[in-house]
Amino acid sequence: MAAVSDIFTVGSIVWCRTCYNAEIEGEVMAFDPQNKTLVLKCAATNGNPKLNDVQFINLSLVSELQVKKEGNCFYDAPQSLNLHRLNTRVRNQVEEKRRMFQAIAANVSPEGQTLFIALSKTIQEVRWRNSDIIIWNQEVVISPPYGLANVKGNTNSTELRYILKLVEKHLQDLSLSPQSSAVPQSTQPS
Repeated sequence: MAAVSDIFTVGSIVWCRTCYNAEIEGEVMAFDPQNKTLVLKCAATNGNPKLNDVQFINLSLVSELQVKKEGNCFYDAPQSLNLHRLNTRVRNQVEEKRRMFQAIAANVSPEGQTLFIALSKTIQEVRWRNSDIIIWNQEVVISPPYGLANVKGNTNSTELRYILKLVEKHLQDLSLSPQSSAVPQSTQPS
């Protein structure tokens, strides 16, 4: 057996026999000397050449071990992380989850919740006031049952026309989805 202090380089080909007399051969994917764990990429047990099995080997339970081929010690340097981009993604995900929580917490119908979520993906200024969806600080208000006829605002405003198009598209998408039977007929566009 190899000594615990041995280092296994990624890419090496290793063969071992466990204390259960099972023979395992594969390419080293990772090695943790502290936990005495070796991670091997092995041929798939189902015989599919496009797939691999991953075996976690506890070296404390290995009776024999051979390094058949030493791996390449040279690795490409990891790419630097764009922290600004990651922070933006995190912020956007948190904001989207917050909006989804608001939709669920408003205690309204599923149709209202899905419309709120769909609108909030496009428009930042969407909130609830009781069971009404308020957009752009009351420029547009959508009341239950959340159909086209329930969209209210200044009739000459481009904002109202834009929201009407979004609601119409959302309702069309719902009618095309397999779950459209759950949507009441009153919310369908005419």
